[in-house]
Amino acid sequence: MKSMKNSTTIAIGGFDGMHIGHQHLFEALGENGTIVVIETGYANLTPRDEREVFSTHSMIYLELDEIRHLDGEEFVSLLKERFPKLQKIVVGYDFHFGKNRKYSFEDLKKLFDGEVEVIDEVKLNGDSVHSHKIRAKLQIGDIKGANAFLGHNYTMKGLLTRGQGIGKKELVATINILSSGYLTPKEGVYTSLTRIDDEEHYHPSVSFVGHRITTDGSFAIESHILDGEVLCEKKAAISFVSFIRNNEKFDSIAELKKAIKKDINIASKELRLLQL
Repeated sequence: MKSMKNSTTIAIGGFDGMHIGHQHLFEALGENGTIVVIETGYANLTPRDEREVFSTHSMIYLELDEIRHLDGEEFVSLLKERFPKLQKIVVGYDFHFGKNRKYSFEDLKKLFDGEVEVIDEVKLNGDSVHSHKIRAKLQIGDIKGANAFLGHNYTMKGLLTRGQGIGKKELVATINILSSGYLTPKEGVYTSLTRIDDEEHYHPSVSFVGHRITTDGSFAIESHILDGEVLCEKKAAISFVSFIRNNEKFDSIAELKKAIKKDINIASKELRLLQL
């Protein structure tokens, strides 16, 4: 963990997803604020350094295995050592720290001689926002519900890989990616937006995640660009907008092609409406 000598305020948490609940903590940081991510190794909504896309604040990482043995006083001492100008700590209402997670924000208030601001539970339509609920929504195909909790579209990034070779010839051209570290949403077809290589904009698209059960049975994450064929050289990011249908086995390539055409029409209409 590097030192942030000028930071006067820090927000501490796991922050997987950087969802709307997390954003409330970040709003309390002020100008000289830093986000301290406790990296558990289990982040799969925003793995590795993907969290940095969703905040303008500086961000540093604490490996859980390196701090989980500390008692409360040792943990606070570590923070004060790394942040010599620290005046304020922002945490969520359910924040726990130290050995066996035995310390709460109440202990933090006693151990830290500055201000401790505790952000209350954030709810959307009466439902509390948590990363585990977002994961559950993704796994049942409730992409709109997951996106509402996230405050942004769930996105998977990956390196370009070869497809099965029949798409462009017999079906539609697709960009295929290998993506690791992300939670895979429910198998099926999605309205999506796809960013190619280092382009700044996203292309309207329809994407498939799952096993190609009609053809070779292999697993794929692939996207068909709706506004014309584009050249992808290295990588792509697929941003999921809505769930269209479940992964289905079709009796023939012709039937699959007919279904894909229908998927494209659905996605095109929805994305046009979003642009209005």
